[in-house]
Formats: sequence, C-alpha cells, structure tokens
Amino acid sequence: MTSHSVQLAAEDLSFFGLDPWWLVLLKAVFCFAFLVLTVLIAIVWERKVVAWMQLRIGPNRHGPWGMLQSLADGVKLALKEDLVVTGADKVVFILAPVLSAMPAFMAFAVIPFGPADHQISIFGTRTTMQLTDLPVGILFILATASIGIYGIVLAGWASGSTYPLLGGLRSAAQMVSYEIAMGLSFAGVFLYAGSMSTSAIVDAQQHTWFACLLPVSFLVYLVSMVGETNRAPFDLPEAEGELVGGFNTEYSSLKFAMFMLAEYINMVTVSAVASVMFLGGWRAPWPITAFWAGANHGWWPMLWLIVKIQLLLFVFIWLRGTLPRLRYDQFMKLGWKVLIPVSLVWLVLVATVRALRNEGYNFGHVVLYVAGGVVALLLLSILVDMLRPKKDKGQAVAAESGGFDPMAGGFPVPPLPGQTLPAVPRRRSRQENAQESSAPVAALKGDDGA
Repeated sequence: MTSHSVQLAAEDLSFFGLDPWWLVLLKAVFCFAFLVLTVLIAIVWERKVVAWMQLRIGPNRHGPWGMLQSLADGVKLALKEDLVVTGADKVVFILAPVLSAMPAFMAFAVIPFGPADHQISIFGTRTTMQLTDLPVGILFILATASIGIYGIVLAGWASGSTYPLLGGLRSAAQMVSYEIAMGLSFAGVFLYAGSMSTSAIVDAQQHTWFACLLPVSFLVYLVSMVGETNRAPFDLPEAEGELVGGFNTEYSSLKFAMFMLAEYINMVTVSAVASVMFLGGWRAPWPITAFWAGANHGWWPMLWLIVKIQLLLFVFIWLRGTLPRLRYDQFMKLGWKVLIPVSLVWLVLVATVRALRNEGYNFGHVVLYVAGGVVALLLLSILVDMLRPKKDKGQAVAAESGGFDPMAGGFPVPPLPGQTLPAVPRRRSRQENAQESSAPVAALKGDDGA
C-alpha cells in the first residue's frame, strides 16, 4: 500500500510584523474610519432600500437625496439628554455600551484587504493591505464577537428593569445557540484550506470559492450571522412588541448610539468574514479575472472586498424588509434542531470526502460512496417513520388535561396542541339589545299595527 501525503495550505505570516509604528497606527485608524464610514452609508442605504420595498420615499431632507441622514441622526443622539436610571448599577451601566462596541472594532484587525505577497506603497514604505494576521485569525474573530455579547447582557442586568434583563438573557441564548452552528460551518473551511489564517484561507480559494465547494456551510453561516448580530427576523433581544426595546430600553443619547454603532459594525464584520471564508475575499469574480490579469493587484482587491461586503449588507436589509419576526421558540428550534444537526452531518460528509481524497480515491468513487451513504440514511429514516405508530398528540394532551384553564397557576397561558380557548364573554351590542327589546312589541301588534 502506497502512502499519500496530505496537501495542506501552510500559512506564510512572514509578511506581517515588519511595519514601523506609524504605519501600524495608520492602518488601525484606517480600519476604524472604514467601519464608521461604512456604518454611516449602511444606515442611509437601509432606510432607502426598505422605503423602496415598502413604496415609500425614505430620507430626503438632510443633504443631497437624504444622504446625510445618518450624520443628522448621530448629532441628534449626541444632543439628547443622557439619563442614568435610579435603580441601575451606574458603573456597569456606563461601561456596557463601551464593552459592546470595542470588540466590534477589534475583530476587523485580521481582515485582509489584499494579497499578502503583493505589497503596496504607503509614503514610500512597502506594506501589506492588512493590519495583521494570526495562525488562528478566525478564532480571534469568534472570540472578539463573543465578548461583545457581554456588553448586551451586562446592559440588561445593570438597568435594574425587567424588560432589559429579558433582552440581555435572550441575547446570551442566541449567542450560545448560533455560535455553535457558526463554528461548525467554519470547520469545513478549515479542512479544505488547512489553516485558520484569514490570508491563507483566501489564498486557498484561488481556483474555486468555498461557497461553491461547501454550499451547506455557506448557507448555515448566512443564517447564523443574522442570528449572531440580532438582526430581523432574529431581533428577539430588542423586540419592540414584547420587550419595549429590550436590553437598551433604559439607554439614551450617546450610550444608545454606541449600541446602534456596535450592531452595524458587527454586520460589517460578519459580512467581511463571509467574504473571506466563502466568497474569495479580495479576489475578483471569475468573469473579470478571465480577461483582466491585473484585477487582483494594486489597490483593486480592496474594491472587490468592499463590493462583496455591500452585497451581504443588502441581504441583511432585504431580510429586514421582507420577513416578520420569529417567535422565540421557533428561533431556538431553528438553531438547535436544524442548523446544528445539519452542520454536524455536513461536517462528517466533508471530512469523509477529504479523507477519501487523501487516500487516493478519484472524485467519481468519492461521490459514489458518499451519495450511497446519504441515500441509505434517507431510506432508513423513511422506513422508521413509516413503521412508527402514529399518535395524535393533541388529543392525548386534551384527554389528559380534561379542560383548558387559561389562568393556570395565576398567569395567562396559551392553549396546548389539541386544546381550544373558551368563549370570551362579551357585552351585547346596542343593536342586539334593541332588536331583543323590540321583538315582544312586534309580536303583540296585529297585521294592521293596531
């Protein structure tokens, strides 16, 4: 038996850590300014697109075509009265927005805007189009994104109010639920790229984007990133119809603005991560590279990354303008009973394919073995479902409960499957009372009305 070597893309980080201090500071300022400017554009773009979807005009007062609306919103929030409620923990209440916003900026430090081996010149100094990179760059992004949730949880707890506390707990549950699915979607990329470095992952997509090789991982990540950023239809932590405003109910002025800024920066960050992990990062799309050899050189890679980020931001806006908010039980069921099992099964399939390819099997045999296993599992599940006795759970619950008490335990409770709400007693309308009172009078009168 001949041994086959496993070919993995080893990351080359020798291009990083060589910049002078002023250039590192300049790159950090650029990342900060890029995120803030993208947020200002995204806010106006969101309001314009949602207005277009709902046949409205949208912002049209501040600046040409209303393009300065987000700047006006920032000035308005800064001039609002800054309040700290009496029952709040003042120190934690003030630090929570800062703790939520700072990790959102930090995660962008390892996003590559261009190839590491094609440096650009800034004031005569050759440098890479990336602040820094790490052998575990994606894990750094996941860690900083998880820290941002602490700001939301602490804001809900420090407010000393019920609705903010419920919003903070919901946000923690969302992070736990959807961070698992997000990590599992990354695992397939790590298997194909052989690295957790962001620059190495983009290099591994030179011929084919991972969105084509790993479509299930890409779709799972798209759903997970919406749940991770608390955006509609997964905006349960700040559900206005249920929790008034959620974790930021008691916040105003600049502290409220920092929560809003953190939300949009997280949207930009997860969109950039999706571009790096699945959409080729700074690489130009195939039709462009087919006839333009210099599309991935110079400053052009930054343009392709920005275009991909803006397209993914449009997906966020599209979802908000079209889908209603999910119930909380539906949201948790989607995370735990759909995304995580699908990610686990898909990861097993990806690992099987990689192992068979490393053992020397050709692509046709790999597809045959994997497809055969999937079909066998599907047939087995169908057979088990057919042989399993069917029970009407609704009738069983109704029979056991005997009747439905909408105030069981002293609190209003919804009916279980198979139960029906009792008729609600309503006051008779004036028209019904008038008809009932006039009926005896009409019976006593004769045909001539006498």
